[in-house]
This record gives sequence, C-alpha cells and structure tokens, in this order.
Amino acid sequence: MKISVVVNTLNAQDTLERSLRSVSILADEIVVCDDGSFDDTLKIAKKFTDKIFKHKGEGFVERSRNYAIGKATGDWILILDADEEVPKRLAERLKSISKGKDGPDYVLIPRKNIIFGKWIKHSGWWPDYNIRFFKYGKVRWAGKIHEDPQKDGNGLTLDADENLAIIHNNYKSVGQFLERLDSYTTIEARGLKSEGYEFNWRDLISKPIGEFLSRYFSSEGFKDGLHGLALALLQSFSFFVTYLKVWEGEGFKEQEVSLNEVKEEFGKKGKELKFWFFQTLLTGSSGAEKLIFKLRQKLTK
Repeated sequence: MKISVVVNTLNAQDTLERSLRSVSILADEIVVCDDGSFDDTLKIAKKFTDKIFKHKGEGFVERSRNYAIGKATGDWILILDADEEVPKRLAERLKSISKGKDGPDYVLIPRKNIIFGKWIKHSGWWPDYNIRFFKYGKVRWAGKIHEDPQKDGNGLTLDADENLAIIHNNYKSVGQFLERLDSYTTIEARGLKSEGYEFNWRDLISKPIGEFLSRYFSSEGFKDGLHGLALALLQSFSFFVTYLKVWEGEGFKEQEVSLNEVKEEFGKKGKELKFWFFQTLLTGSSGAEKLIFKLRQKLTK
C-alpha cells in the first residue's frame, strides 16, 4: 500500500526540513501545499518532492487540506503540519497498519505539544488526539477552524505513548502565540456571527474565566507548573479577544452595564473559582489536612 504524506506550509523554513526528514522511512510520496510562503519554504520542499502546489488559504488550514489531499495518489494519507515530526516508532507502526488487510479506515494519533520549550502533559494539550492517518477518501475536513474532520468507516486509537505521538513544535514564544491569536480570534468571531450569535457583554467575563477554570483546574493545568498557568491565562485571553471582536463587528454598539451587574457576574465566577481551588486541594491532600480543607470549603459557601 502506498503512503502519501501531505503537508500544508506557510513560511515554514525553520521547521519544514526536520518535518519532512522525519517521514523519510514512511512516505512513498510527499505532497506540499503552500499558502504563499515568501521565505525559503519552497526551496526546502524541493529537496524532498516535486509535488508542490499553491493554494491560497483563509488564515487556517482545514480547507486547504482537502485540496492538498486531492493531489495525493497514495492508498493511505498521513497529514502532517510543517512544525510536526514523526518519531521512528510511530512511523513503523503506521507502516504496519497500512499493510494490514482487515485494519482500520482511520487512525487517531496522540500529539506531543512542545510549548515555550516544554512538553505540556496536561491543560488539555495531551494526549491531544487527531485523525491524521487514513485511507484515501475516508476523511474530509468540513472547512471550519479547529473542527474535527468528517470520517467514514472504523477507527483505531493509538495508545497515549509519547513514542507513538506526533511531535508538535508548537508555540516557541509569547509573540508567536499572540500573532496567531490575532488571526484565530478574527476567524472565530466571524464564525460565531455566522452562527447567529449576538454579543452580550457578560460573555467578556464568563467565557474567559470559564476557559481558565477548564484549562487550569478541570484539565489539571496546574500540574504543568508556570507553563500551565501562563497557557491557561493566554487561552482565556483569546476568548476575551474573540468576543471583543464580535462586539467590534457589530459596530461597538453600546449596552447598558451597571456596576452591580458586573459585580454579580464576577461573583458567580468567584464562587466557581473557590470551588475549584478547594476541590483541587482536597484531591491532593489526605488525613487531617483533608479535613481542614473540607471545613474551610463549608465555611466559604
């Protein structure tokens, strides 16, 4: 069975060579789809393949992936971003799957996100399963940012093992995070508007705080130390900016906002924050310490 590796690129000169070299033992064909790079991306791509196509994207990769897949000729497709790498054991496993007669139609692969120089093991970033390996024609992206693809047939989920995970050299700097945040939030705000959402000032408080609580507590971001705290705050900020941009799209229309209403909205989230703090402390404690935390939790209700 022939395997095509499909990579979408945009100014990826710093990571592309490592990405393409990592699939050398796996790929029978490499297809590169470029979104208008003006650095050395295409020069690097030509070292590995002559199947290079240009396709103007929309600020996100999902729709361009369908176009790129259409240029592939393999029985199996591996989707790889230009800042991702495939470790040897994963490459061997995927090659083995492609040779099986009664195997799956698509494979969910864990992804190891390296952010600000650290593998983020919590915060909703691990195991970060993605459908990236599939039989030709069995998977298609609908065209919305960060949306899961449409799929047919039976799937296989690989173990959450770092040796079987795509290595994602994700955000390297705060500046890079903020640069992408500006692009992504514009697209997400446009999506909310197209779905009929109408701006409500309360969402400037509830949505970002809800995202922080989800990332830092529910997804155990606190176990990632300072990285986890920073990422939870940055991701909550992205929600704040998204809803601000919806407001901007509505012409910054005025809404009545009283001090008491703002206090009430923060109060609701403050109670949630206290609950999560005590719940997390309870989970990590035992004996007398646990009894003290339980008592304090009751007294603050």
